[in-house]
Amino acid sequence: MDNFARLLKESWTLVEEDRNRLSGRFYARLFLLDPELRRLFPAEMTGQGDRILDAIVTATQVMDDPESFDEYLRSLGRDHRKYHVDTAHYATMGVALLDALRTTAGDAWSLEYDQAWRDAYAAITATMLAGAEADENPPFWHAEVLTHERYGTDTAVLTVRALQHPLVWRAGQYVSVEVPRHLPRVWRTYSVANAPNDDNVLEFHVRTPAGAGWVSGALVRRTKPGDLLRVAAPMGSMTVDRDSGRDILCVAGGVGLAPVKAMVEELAGWNRARWVHVFYGARHADELYGLAGLEELVAAHPWLSVTPSCSDDPGFDGERGDVPEVVARYGPWTSHDCYVSGSAAMVRATLRALAEDDVPPQHIRYDTFGNL
Repeated sequence: MDNFARLLKESWTLVEEDRNRLSGRFYARLFLLDPELRRLFPAEMTGQGDRILDAIVTATQVMDDPESFDEYLRSLGRDHRKYHVDTAHYATMGVALLDALRTTAGDAWSLEYDQAWRDAYAAITATMLAGAEADENPPFWHAEVLTHERYGTDTAVLTVRALQHPLVWRAGQYVSVEVPRHLPRVWRTYSVANAPNDDNVLEFHVRTPAGAGWVSGALVRRTKPGDLLRVAAPMGSMTVDRDSGRDILCVAGGVGLAPVKAMVEELAGWNRARWVHVFYGARHADELYGLAGLEELVAAHPWLSVTPSCSDDPGFDGERGDVPEVVARYGPWTSHDCYVSGSAAMVRATLRALAEDDVPPQHIRYDTFGNL
């Protein structure tokens, strides 16, 4: 296995600096082999079409730890049912992937590399297909928008009700969402912002950056109560470890509050002995859209504390600075289970702060809104 993993990682260095060309060749070859596959992808591929390719490539890079990655691959297979991908499609994608790797790497590509990727792809897709086959749920749920509330120009909080079979998730997980009325076949992941409930109701916190975020833009600016969305199977492992006796640190930036809020709501149902410290950061005070709701939870649960901070608001009557800096000032956190959610930059900075505090990596779980 060590040599196998080495071949995969070594060969990847030949193409990783040329991802755009690799992606272009992969999809060109894929649609040439099976033109019907094109209809499974969005009309505009930029920023959306690489999700399947990214998932497969990511999987190959952790083949040296197959046990920990098994459930991820199974959940990925369940999730990809929303694309209507079947066994034959995976076979065609394998041919396209190997062809794209060979042509992008050029003369440096070897038979050993080729065989390693063949074997890795076969193992990955077998696990994904097993996960998809074992799932008794539908490929996605139709969901009706119940409420939609705007916060400023770029943020919205909405609730939806899944209309079919019960949608089972764990607090801290995320789902893929499609807005078929405006952007068919384009999916984006969002953390569920509330704890599981019997009403099949999910809450989402959505922010759309200026000039970006197709699905987020549609959810913030064009969606209204009564609209129908599609929601795919829950994924993610940033969930509370109920067997742990350690206190809990949650660090949230912006709409990264969503999974943290869900976990706090879940803890409210059973926690009595673990202290929970939530640090919630934004640039300006008016961007702390979820603070009032957190303060209501603090009033009801003596084990919960919330520390808001602003990085660019001189008038804010609270902690100043980026949230990772604020967290570091309140440490140490070495005896805590730590959960981090926010932008890629915020998560990176928080992980560095926790590493400097000697928090064991196995006690840290995180979720990013962007490419970490």
